[in-house]
Amino acid sequence: MNTSVSSTVRLIGAGLRALLVLTVICGVIYPLAVTGIAQALFHDKANGSEIKDKSGQVVGSSLIGQSYNLPKKDPNDAEEAARPDLKWFQPRPSNGLGANSVNTQYSLILSGATNRSADNGAVGGKCTKDAEEGTLCAQVVAAKEAVIADNSTAGYTVKPEDVPADAVTSSGSGLDPDISPEYAKLQVHRVAEQNKLDVKQVEKLVADHTTGRTLGFMGEPRVNVLELNIALKALTKS
Repeated sequence: MNTSVSSTVRLIGAGLRALLVLTVICGVIYPLAVTGIAQALFHDKANGSEIKDKSGQVVGSSLIGQSYNLPKKDPNDAEEAARPDLKWFQPRPSNGLGANSVNTQYSLILSGATNRSADNGAVGGKCTKDAEEGTLCAQVVAAKEAVIADNSTAGYTVKPEDVPADAVTSSGSGLDPDISPEYAKLQVHRVAEQNKLDVKQVEKLVADHTTGRTLGFMGEPRVNVLELNIALKALTKS
């Protein structure tokens, strides 16, 4: 009996010592080591890829999209539709998993896509104005009409065939911070007019903030909207 109790006590003691050692290694030493390496070698990425303006104030992250809308006419009206502030470059639509109640800079609570098929609401295999309200096709048609109306100016008319897919559809996450160079260029005339800038100045701004494919072959060329708008703000103040 004494031998059995002694063996049990030794086993419990060994288990507790192993628990303590593993807790210190896995719960303290390893997290501190990983955090230290991340802060030393990847400081920017480890802290959320923050973007700062010229004053040093954090204005967002290069990884998460933001909206650029006018203030609501009635702040208490949750149903009031957002109106884009046309002096800024606009991001992709943020259709996703829910209405906003937390992050006032974007209309999502959760990251995610609509999960609707490409022909959701299609009539005769095409997205037309006859698409049922609330379907993906209805959203795309409405978004396309808005893009054409918002970006057409006195000396520049947006053609329907010039509207790229990312101008009328949200990304898989609904939080894409980037737009295509084509969508950025489509907005140039409107941004120039709204800010009383020369079109060439704004075109150069877009070109300077266009990032090519990663390693030359992965992904697509892209423009980070937040970084572009920070540069636009600086240009308008210069």
